[in-house]
Amino acid sequence: MRRALSHRSLGHAEISHRNDSRGIDMSDKKPLSSVNDFVVRFANVNGSGSASANEMFARAILRHGVPVSPRNIFPSNIQGLPTWYEVRVTEAGHLGARGGVDMMVAMNPQTWDKDVAGIEPGGYLFYDSTKPMPSTKFRDDITVIGVPLTAITNSTYTDPRQRQLFKNIIYLGALSALLDMDPKLIEQLIGEQYKGKEKLLSSNVHALHLGRDWALTNLKCPIGLRVKKSDKVGDRIFIEGNSAAALGAVYGGATVCAWYPITPSSSVAEAFTAHCKKYRHDPQTGKAKYAIVQGEDELASIGIVIGASWNGARAFTATSGPGISLMTEFIGLSYFAEIPAVIMNIQRAGPSTGMPTRTQQCDIIACAYASHGDTKHVLLFPEDPAEAFEFAAAAFDLAERLQTTIFLMLDLDIGMNHRLCRPLKWDDAKQYDRGKVMTAEMLDEGRDFGRYLDVDGDGIPYRTYPGTHPTKGSYFTRGTSRDRYARYSEEGSVYADNMQRLMRKFETAQDLVPRPLQANAERPTKYGVIYFGSTSPAMDEAIGQLEARGHQLDRLRIRAFPFHSSVASFLAEHDFVYVVEQNRDSQLRQLIVNENGIDPVRLVPIVHYDGSPITARFIAKAIGDHQDHLKVTPLRKAVS
Repeated sequence: MRRALSHRSLGHAEISHRNDSRGIDMSDKKPLSSVNDFVVRFANVNGSGSASANEMFARAILRHGVPVSPRNIFPSNIQGLPTWYEVRVTEAGHLGARGGVDMMVAMNPQTWDKDVAGIEPGGYLFYDSTKPMPSTKFRDDITVIGVPLTAITNSTYTDPRQRQLFKNIIYLGALSALLDMDPKLIEQLIGEQYKGKEKLLSSNVHALHLGRDWALTNLKCPIGLRVKKSDKVGDRIFIEGNSAAALGAVYGGATVCAWYPITPSSSVAEAFTAHCKKYRHDPQTGKAKYAIVQGEDELASIGIVIGASWNGARAFTATSGPGISLMTEFIGLSYFAEIPAVIMNIQRAGPSTGMPTRTQQCDIIACAYASHGDTKHVLLFPEDPAEAFEFAAAAFDLAERLQTTIFLMLDLDIGMNHRLCRPLKWDDAKQYDRGKVMTAEMLDEGRDFGRYLDVDGDGIPYRTYPGTHPTKGSYFTRGTSRDRYARYSEEGSVYADNMQRLMRKFETAQDLVPRPLQANAERPTKYGVIYFGSTSPAMDEAIGQLEARGHQLDRLRIRAFPFHSSVASFLAEHDFVYVVEQNRDSQLRQLIVNENGIDPVRLVPIVHYDGSPITARFIAKAIGDHQDHLKVTPLRKAVS
């Protein structure tokens, strides 16, 4: 039930800390002024229904033709703890986290002090001013904007849940006025979200204008931060990495997904389910042409994947670090018995439970050498949702070509956040690479079939599908040592022969996986930088900041392990190479040292591991400070 709202009826509740008559406390420092280049952070309580409004804010700016890079920072419990949603508005197109906050929308009293402290000098604090706040809760160098959100909602709505939900839309309306956003674009988004639900549509539009009209009447609008229509988004799409990877699995031919819920990977299986419902039902019969199984745990899930793959299906599981720990025994079976499998690892902060809803790149070593004994696995490192789609699809070809486990190494930052990326593309003429599969016709021709026989030196044997031939091509699949014809053997020479062949197969993979991408500095330099995955957007931005400081760096983005020979060439061409990654132990650096036999002193670790995405500011400072030190000329003793 709504009641008419009179601005006068609010009295002085609309502002608790101000020096002028327009509802804004002007700071001693000149307020920040920027068009299409700033960071807004929303501080909310988890479960308050704010996520939809905050995402709508980001999408509305996209509709203005201005790129955004949003990040959802949420707790690992269900409800009640603090959550943040950060939107970087960036006409220049920088998609990495910037660091710092220009406007804080402070809706959570629990985190008030921390939120206010995080605002850049000259920045803006937007808050619910219904209840007065003591002056000690503010800063002298920021602009304070108070809007009596609770008073507005209480004067308009009687239902408690409506009050909570519509308060989020009301602050979105106020922000649209303060930032000079076109309300019609937000109304368009509301219309799309509530299409066919006219009552919800009209009530949300009404709430939007409650906030916007109040701000236009009582505040000085716009402020120094403004959104101006542009055309910098282009044809890029806005998609989460997990959804893109799941779609890649569909296009890559996957028909079986076995999984166990774990943050931040669960949305991969959920998205795969949604995509299959759309694309994997027989148009004539309506029957599903896929199987999605939730196992009792991660170990069961990877077992189902291996069993389905052995039977000829393309199968995968999605998990995170703790799941990898549980799966290692079966991963060893996949490696040694040479059964295809795809694992999508959406990395989070460890060890143990760690920080389940924070991002890291900390499973590199665990996955590269997963399981006991001498094992080496193929890892793919996409930088964004577009590559997540492409690499996910390619993983199934690689798994069958190499007859082994392939890891798609995403992380929470890519997987669970919407990101602008180039459109997903697929060649409908593409044929799946099923690898070396011996057919009944080949067996009838008299071909020599040895399940672990290397016939051409690439380390990859032929396999048969179950039931290929009534009398030929059968073999016993085992995880124990065996000879080239799959016969059990504990002879040392037989075991060594098999292990050497597996190493040849891994070397073959070097030329099959995505190659590194190199970009050279404008001027010749003896310094380089290696990076991968979700560090890429921040690294690309940091290069400009480093060049502004006079530092030139060649850069190499690694996209897969095993490392292509160009990695060794890049290392040989530079005196020092920085390795940028998001884990404590510089795991990619360890892998490079281990696989290339390079002096570790020449590889300088640049590591970031607090669970937040690495920023360009962090990278530029860490590398810039080291470069400055290298340029210092040591003092020499004067000769008399």
